[in-house]
Amino acid sequence: MSTGTPAPHVPGPRAPELAGRTVIVVGGSAGIGLETARRARAEGADVVLTGRDPARLERAAADVGARETAAFDATDSAALARFFGDLPDPLDHVLITAGGPHYGPLLEMDAAGVREALSDHMVVALDVARNVAGRLRPGGTILLMGGTGARRVGHGLGIASATTTALPPFTAALALEIAPVRVNLIAAGFVDTPLSASLLGDKLDERRAELRDTLPIGRVVGPEDVAALAVHLMTNTALTGATYDIDGGQQFVW
Repeated sequence: MSTGTPAPHVPGPRAPELAGRTVIVVGGSAGIGLETARRARAEGADVVLTGRDPARLERAAADVGARETAAFDATDSAALARFFGDLPDPLDHVLITAGGPHYGPLLEMDAAGVREALSDHMVVALDVARNVAGRLRPGGTILLMGGTGARRVGHGLGIASATTTALPPFTAALALEIAPVRVNLIAAGFVDTPLSASLLGDKLDERRAELRDTLPIGRVVGPEDVAALAVHLMTNTALTGATYDIDGGQQFVW
């Protein structure tokens, strides 16, 4: 006899969010790029990795099961154009992690260094946009990487504060120009990656402990945290032209 109580709803298995999609990671041989590739593969995507070091790139590709790789310097516009020209359509999402921040006293920089520091990320992003415009499927996105640590001007940051400030309006302007392709910026604080380890050397453990003690989240941000945000930005097609901070609250306590 029925009691009138409905049977509990048991959800079925969740479908992979990126099944049938192609995700390209420019700078995908380590750290945030590699972790995003791993997460995208887990969500069913075909992954294409690029990087400058062929050996490291091949190890990364084997690790995540990448469809293919290409070894070149992303700041080489001609090499970037050849890479995208060789990729078959359709394309879906591009994450650009190549490049890094530029620190140091302003007066010690020459003109070439200033131009490189100010334009590095934006020039690569524009080159990518030119090569994928009209080729990304509806809902596709270009994801840029920036930071939160240099938003406050301070000793030792040099030109990094200027480049940090320039990226959000650049992202918004590019999103308007390349629509309906979406463009978003991920602004990270300290992320526990091989790059961070190489920069800090024997001070890495001290930095980790300091962050665990001071960050509101009580732990250090890892590349898997940023990868989760990146995949969300790929799959949520309402998001464009915006900057998404992921630093565990670091900017509020420093």
